[in-house]
Amino acid sequence: MATPSTPEQQKALAVIAGSQLLVLTLWFSASAVAPSLEIEWGLTSGQATWLTLAVQIGFVIGALVSATLNLADIVNARTLFLTSALIAALANASLILLGDNPFIEAVALRLVVGVALAGVYPSGLKVMAGWFKVRRGMALGVLVGALTVGSATPHLVRGLGLEWQAVIAVSSVLAALGGVLLWLTVKDGPYEAPAAVFSIRLVGQVLKNRGVRLSTYGYLGHMWELYAMWTWTAAFLVASAEYSGISTGWVPTATFAVIAIGGVGSWAAGKAADAVGKERIAGLAMIISGSCAMLTPLVFGLSMWLVIPVFLVWGFTVIADSAQFSALVTDTADERYRGTALTLQTAVGFLLTLVTIRGVPWIADQVGWRWSFLWLAIGPALGVVAMIKLRNARANGEISQPV
Repeated sequence: MATPSTPEQQKALAVIAGSQLLVLTLWFSASAVAPSLEIEWGLTSGQATWLTLAVQIGFVIGALVSATLNLADIVNARTLFLTSALIAALANASLILLGDNPFIEAVALRLVVGVALAGVYPSGLKVMAGWFKVRRGMALGVLVGALTVGSATPHLVRGLGLEWQAVIAVSSVLAALGGVLLWLTVKDGPYEAPAAVFSIRLVGQVLKNRGVRLSTYGYLGHMWELYAMWTWTAAFLVASAEYSGISTGWVPTATFAVIAIGGVGSWAAGKAADAVGKERIAGLAMIISGSCAMLTPLVFGLSMWLVIPVFLVWGFTVIADSAQFSALVTDTADERYRGTALTLQTAVGFLLTLVTIRGVPWIADQVGWRWSFLWLAIGPALGVVAMIKLRNARANGEISQPV
């Protein structure tokens, strides 16, 4: 029987997850208003894509630098969370002040947002780990869920009919409040965990570990699909609605629901994984999400009451497996290079998203939005194969069990 959480743990869980949610509203704040920015700034669709790609690149840079310098040990995790959140909020808010033809400046600011967010998520994870030991898996699932809902929130704000400047301003204020909230109301927990340390010298050891390789292959299949789906769901829904001749006013709210429902998926998968196995849950999530990607050409242009349910199921499952891949790396990696393995997995995964985020609109330009998501099913299909191999190898004793 699981040990119940104490009131102090429940407070920490709520505050840390809530703070993470508020700060992560920055991730897609520019993507949510991309159509308005294209008109206001005279951007092409390709240039608008870079407002999201810059965040992905910045996150990779920030994660590698932070892990290499071991910032989470040098700087208190709560202080790092606050500082990173304020920097990201300031950089994002600065978009409002840009003048005519500000493409380069806008991409640079979004790059800074990504670098700063790399100091938010890992430090929030470290603070959470300091409060939970027995129920850490549940806490991690809640944290990933908060990240998901936060990423979706700009679409909800956009759905209120606000101008793009207001959407950017609201997300920036929420992010700053999130940083301050955690710093003021949560102290370091009793199980303060050491930070993950990255070492370039240990990359070879990581790559030799079959369990880490298979876990990372699964993660790459997941990332191939995830951020491209999140980034372009609104554009697909708009194109589908216009094809069927209906209004598009419902799209921002529907996009929020599609992404935010993944928060429930993360929590549910985290609980189920402890009971039936991480590989099984991750594999099942990818089977369902990949199937949804394959259904998108069939539902394109149909009634919104047929399109939205497919996307809600997709949104629920596309993020549900995320936390399990990190846990599987922790299970299978030697403790001497767990930090390097986790950092490498994250960096390569986010770099891969650059291909699919850019590829979806390119395919839409070539053959139409109907077919733009179909190829995303490749990633989860290969990820399922990796999970089957990993589960069989662990069952046969070829890969070490969790320690």
